[in-house]
Order: sequence, then structure tokens, then C-alpha cells
Amino acid sequence: MKRFLLAALYTGAVALANPGIADVAAAQAVVNGDMKKMVFHADPKAAGTADFMTFDEQPLNLSDWQGKWVLVNFWATWCAPCRHEMPMLSELQTELGGDDFEVLTIATSRNPPAKMEDFFAEIGVDNLPLHRDPQSTLARQMAVLGLPVTLILNPDGEEVARLTGDANWSGDDARAVLDALMAEADS
Repeated sequence: MKRFLLAALYTGAVALANPGIADVAAAQAVVNGDMKKMVFHADPKAAGTADFMTFDEQPLNLSDWQGKWVLVNFWATWCAPCRHEMPMLSELQTELGGDDFEVLTIATSRNPPAKMEDFFAEIGVDNLPLHRDPQSTLARQMAVLGLPVTLILNPDGEEVARLTGDANWSGDDARAVLDALMAEADS
């Protein structure tokens, strides 16, 4: 019994000392719907360090977003599930985007800039970035093997969860997971 109490006390202390673990556990507890496809990491993983670029070819790096929760979506103009999912990501950015959270979209592989603009215009998205990873350098570094792939990065810039395939990012199920993850940022 004494060992059990000490183990429970130690586990609680570790969880309090590392709020990222507690946040992931809370998010896992509310998973439902499309979010059941999400894989949560027991320990945060380092994010890729390769540069990608703005639409106008200015260099960017995921480290530019440290300090906030970031939902990184890898997509392509030829990807039908991406077309289905992107308006929901846009709604999520409208609802949650700000100082503590941002949706970051990165077109990976060969996506001509004109086709990227057409893609967003056709689906009515005007509040998400048209960032590019034309050589798939960052995507490969982050083990993006299919599209779409969405990663959740904590404010330290570490990957805490990943979802492969499209999902309803504007629904209550996604909001519950994100609210649970970001609870520590609000406190």
C-alpha cells in the first residue's frame, strides 16, 4: 500500500511538473468522432527544422511559431480530402486563431502558386496562409507519408499529436480536444 501511495504521489508530481503530459491525457480522454484517428505521443516529439516558404518565397521555419499552439496541416492542390477539410480548418482559425493558437497550412510537393490560389478561391478560404514546401523537405523530415496530415505542436514547438487523413476540424469533437490541450495555456 505504501508503494502504491508513493507511486501515485510521484506520478501526480511528474504530471504537475510537466503540464504537456497532463494536457495530452486530458485530450485523449475527450476523443470522439473524427478525432479518434488522432495519435497522441506519450512524450512530445521534436518538430522538423527544415525551412519552408511563404507564397512569395520568403523563408519560414516552424520555430517562428513557438510560444503558441499550432495546428500544422500538410496538403496539396490535387488532394481531394484536402479540399474537403480546408474550409473546416478555415473555420477553426476564425474561431480560435490568435495569440495562443494558429492554423498553419503548408502545401507540400509540387503545387504551382497559381493552382494554390485557385484552390483556396474555389473553396472560399481567405484566412489561411499559402505556405509552400515545394521539395517536401519539411514534410519528409516530419514523416508525412500521405495527405492530408495534421500535426499539433505545443508552445515549445514539439509535436504532441498527429492525424492522418481529413477530419472535421470545425466540429465539437475537434474543439474538445484542442480545448483540453490548450487548457494549461489559459490558466
